Amino acid sequence: MSEPSYFFCGIGGSGMLPLAMIVQARGAAIEGSDRSLDQGRTPEKFDWLRDHGVTLHPQDGSGIRADQIVVATGAVEATVPDIGAAKRLGATIVTRPELLSRIFNAAPTSIGVAGTSGKSTITGMIAWILSQAGRQPTVMNGAVMRNFADADHPFASALVGGADLFVAEVDESDGSIARYDPTVAVVSNISLDHKSMEELRDLFGGFTGRARTAVLNLDNVETAALAQTMVDDGRGEAVLTFALGNDAADLAAHDLKPLPTGMTFDLVERSSGARMGATLNVPGAHNVANALAALGAVRALGVPLADAVASLETFAGIKRRMEVVGTANGVTIIDDFAHNPDKIAASVKTLHAFDGRLLILFQPHGFGPLKLMKQEFIDTFAGLMRTDDVLLMPEPVYYGGTTDRSVGSEDIASGIRAAGRDAQALHDRAACGDRLIELSRPGDRIVIMGARDDTLSTFAAEILGRLGA
Repeated sequence: MSEPSYFFCGIGGSGMLPLAMIVQARGAAIEGSDRSLDQGRTPEKFDWLRDHGVTLHPQDGSGIRADQIVVATGAVEATVPDIGAAKRLGATIVTRPELLSRIFNAAPTSIGVAGTSGKSTITGMIAWILSQAGRQPTVMNGAVMRNFADADHPFASALVGGADLFVAEVDESDGSIARYDPTVAVVSNISLDHKSMEELRDLFGGFTGRARTAVLNLDNVETAALAQTMVDDGRGEAVLTFALGNDAADLAAHDLKPLPTGMTFDLVERSSGARMGATLNVPGAHNVANALAALGAVRALGVPLADAVASLETFAGIKRRMEVVGTANGVTIIDDFAHNPDKIAASVKTLHAFDGRLLILFQPHGFGPLKLMKQEFIDTFAGLMRTDDVLLMPEPVYYGGTTDRSVGSEDIASGIRAAGRDAQALHDRAACGDRLIELSRPGDRIVIMGARDDTLSTFAAEILGRLGA
């Protein structure tokens, strides 16, 4: 029986594009639409999809056929013309999480990576270690893995390997984590992001409860409690813990030393007492924690620890995760995905391990998060910025709709100024770019922060070009 044809609604999205590539690799015909395509944004991405056999349509419902499986983002909204057309024609509609979890659960061996932050990096580290070990994993990540990106695969957020081993980043924000039945469940940390703590505890508890092995972080109060609950329930043998500087953990990192673009640390395995030096070429203590999570996951699948540690040294990182774009006239440009208070804090702390003023452009990814986490954003920036650091904020990205726009960038900036730090809200990103050029001087680092907007990387490259000119 031939594979059905799939239509991906929003095929250019960071979660949709890699899933479409995995489905295509299994023999299915792929079609799709995207609002960004209709608006003329990121044309090179859509050219690449066409070159790789994907048929693209306007997002107006005209491309939908009754015999297709139509893949929607999390919410199946009839207001999207493609979804409305699919309902009228009687086409099968599945959400992205439904489709991904089906493929994931069909694999004999699977690793699900969950947690509020660090998922993409941990998933990328696991992908690289398993690939180096000859295990041919199929990997679904939410971000581009630089080890697998080349001229032919610029959007390497998926890795197409065998059907026997599937690694995926798993999302709790939409509740879809409840669909996954992993062989190995990794939880980096649990903190308030989109759901109440009670809901989160239920979701993560179920996720780890269904796994053969749960890899859990003792440095996070919630994940440590989850580990203890599993021990109390008589499932202690299924728990593998990790931590920084804590010998109670199964895998612990000691003597962390920052390098300009990475970290060194000593890895200690509790069961064997083995101690070995490890080097990462991605910076920050948070990346050491991510490395421990990845080491725990591959350890659970039988990859020798020394081999896994050796592979990590050549892990090139994730695109837009503290990515150095370049240096011009003594000013370094860094492109970073940080968009919630936890991620922003990890990035700023890492950058402050070395001298130099930070000029931060933070583009919020919506009005909703600003309203929900207004005080946390203010506290994070005000608490971590140094007196000579400068924060510039354009208004959040807004593509229309009924969003509550009562809290904007100036509300955050004025709160940070009240705490004695330099924060400015400007009308748009172009104005922020001009101000960055005006302010910058040798020794500064310009950090472009924000999520869900591919054009931020283009903007970072443009700033570098202007500084060089």
